[in-house]
Amino acid sequence: MTLRFGTDGVRGVANLDLTPELVVALGRAAARVLRGDHFVIGRDTRISGPLIEAALAAGLASEGATVHTLGVVPTPVVAWTGAREGMAGAMISASHNKYPDNGIKLFTAEGRKLRDDIEDNLEAELDRLVHASNDASGAPTGDAVGTISASPEHVLGYADSVIESIEGRDLSGLTVVIDCANGSASTVAPHVLRRLGASVIVIHADPDGTNINEGCGSTHPDDLQQAVLDHHADAGLAFDGDADRVLAVDGNGALVDGDQIIAICALDLHERGQLRNDTVVVTVMTNLGFRRAMTEHGVRVEETAVGDRFVLDALEAGNHSIGGEQSGHVIFSDLATTGDGLLTGVQLLDVVARTKRPLHGLAAVMARFPQVMRNVRIGAGSSVTELDVRLAGDLSAARDTLGDDGRVLVRRSGTEPLVRVMVEAATTEQAEAVADRLAAAVSAAAS
Repeated sequence: MTLRFGTDGVRGVANLDLTPELVVALGRAAARVLRGDHFVIGRDTRISGPLIEAALAAGLASEGATVHTLGVVPTPVVAWTGAREGMAGAMISASHNKYPDNGIKLFTAEGRKLRDDIEDNLEAELDRLVHASNDASGAPTGDAVGTISASPEHVLGYADSVIESIEGRDLSGLTVVIDCANGSASTVAPHVLRRLGASVIVIHADPDGTNINEGCGSTHPDDLQQAVLDHHADAGLAFDGDADRVLAVDGNGALVDGDQIIAICALDLHERGQLRNDTVVVTVMTNLGFRRAMTEHGVRVEETAVGDRFVLDALEAGNHSIGGEQSGHVIFSDLATTGDGLLTGVQLLDVVARTKRPLHGLAAVMARFPQVMRNVRIGAGSSVTELDVRLAGDLSAARDTLGDDGRVLVRRSGTEPLVRVMVEAATTEQAEAVADRLAAAVSAAAS
């Protein structure tokens, strides 16, 4: 048994799929493939985090690397620290998954997620280590063995960088509720927003190792929506477990998703002449309403596959300013090398404070088309190409039904044995009907 990289690192049930033995081997493979003398490691609040951290650090140190552990931090702190200090890094988190799961996201010394070819090399080296005999010849010994030490001070530098991102402005006068998902944002997010002058109400910031994402955070924003109404707040921010993404809530308690956040921030940059190439980068999951809103304002939309690393690749290749995903992964390419929930929240609130417009008014720039998702479980060995051939007629019929007022997307999950069916239409009822038909077609085609 070994580990395989999905769309966002490796992930599995801690101590079952993600065993200490495998993680030690992954640490050794990372040291060999990424070839850094220094590595930085962060983790979220899961009970298995220290276990996985210890195993990963041991694997890296066994190859002679110096390991700096940050403790509990948002994922972007790892990327920021690595890029600033020239160190490859790892974040131990399963993002929005429930607490029994854990995962490892690896970063280059530039603070970037790994390219496919580097992941392929890592998988090959990991396989070799897992299946090789216990031959320790050539392993570092004596003072060549790597060291492991705590370096929590880097989170303060990261916090300063987020505060400085709004160029001396502040958020005074705003009342903001934040839902920290009992995760990585629980300490640093309140700290940053209060330093910026906002009046901050904090919920779900008492992690106990097992309550991360449990009925809270960006995947369960109901408590946040109610809290915004109860406190008559201007806005709310909901982070996921590792705080690399964020969703917002306006003063009326309505959810503001990643598409709307990107639309607000992109058009703000556009109006100020700071949207390079008048282009925004999004994924195939982005709502049709977003595309229409950007067209109306003279902004070109560039589309990528699902995954913030694909968005970042397109941002860099085209020298663009902003991109992201509907889920709330947003990348400001001049400010960060990865999706950053806290940075995004600060940028969004800065637009509210600077323009003196309520969030619900800003979010109205795009009208969301009803979007329906269906997840169809398939066999791990099902051929994507064969499924595409079998579904061609059903997809064509669905697109004919929707015309210009809808959209269909069928894709295989990068992390689970699922096919995801997404349908947008003029009405929820039509979207649900088309999605149900396509989901049944996928199930039949995969059987």
